[in-house]
Amino acid sequence: MKEESTFFSVIIPVYNRPHELDELLNCLTRQIYRHFEVLIIEDGSLISSKDVVDQYVNQLDIHYYFKENGGQGFARNYAFERAKGDFFVILDSDALVEANYLEEVAIGIREKNIDLFGGPDKDHVSFTPIQKAISFSMTSLFTTGGIRGKEKNVGGAFHPRSFNMGISRKVWEATQGFKITRMGEDIEFSIRCLSLGFTSALLPKAFIYHKRRTDFAQFYKQLHFFGRARINISRFFPKELKWVHFFPACYFIGILFVLLSLIILPSLGKYLAGLVLLYWLGIVINALFQTKSLKITILGLIAANIQLIAYGQGFLEEAWKKITSKPS
Repeated sequence: MKEESTFFSVIIPVYNRPHELDELLNCLTRQIYRHFEVLIIEDGSLISSKDVVDQYVNQLDIHYYFKENGGQGFARNYAFERAKGDFFVILDSDALVEANYLEEVAIGIREKNIDLFGGPDKDHVSFTPIQKAISFSMTSLFTTGGIRGKEKNVGGAFHPRSFNMGISRKVWEATQGFKITRMGEDIEFSIRCLSLGFTSALLPKAFIYHKRRTDFAQFYKQLHFFGRARINISRFFPKELKWVHFFPACYFIGILFVLLSLIILPSLGKYLAGLVLLYWLGIVINALFQTKSLKITILGLIAANIQLIAYGQGFLEEAWKKITSKPS
């Protein structure tokens, strides 16, 4: 495939985030690789992004669509139906990209001859300390987040995630896009693509700066939802529920057991608390090495605990729902 022959459709669902979309569109105006269009799907937003999009009509081949709210999965399908590209690049609206992003995607697709790709995420210098802490937590091996950025990992075959993902037109035509709109829709989609024989790969140089959530309350809510989503995926693909996915639930139960032990059996509780502190020390050392900041390290430890506890709680709640809803 010649690099010049690949025309990209960059697809961005947006919901009540005009300011973030503005920043992402500004990044796209600076792309070295110029063979692309941009499709903005306003998914029933109460705060319109139309004025933001209108500012870029002379700088980008950009198309704006508004649809009733149906979730990000179906918003992407809406864009697939209207896209002109050979390859569809999906980005979250809360992302920033470097000027060489699409160039790296084009190179990766050509060299690896793939149908499906994903890229990693990093923190940006403009991020707040909490955003940087959340970024650390979501990419650290100590929280199992680090396995998402590896082409081969203990979680199984590499499954691209929709915050930084691309598919060929052939994939869209064969799958007709996302089957579910929330609750792990991107992982279900990736697994289904691989089951049909399409090839995927991680493109390490095609990274984005992912803002994620701006405070810990929002982060807790998001990760609780992610935990539920992992069980929802197992409804479609039971074999894709790996042992590593149980770790946050085990951590959540373990923390409760330690607290209970400190009350009922203090000697045992102190021993178990020591093991937890040792684990926390590993997170702290990892965070210091990566962030070079004591403040972000402390916030990173908090973020890591929120991530594991929220995910584990959501995982257990949805697992219980799945078990109890089975017909007798």
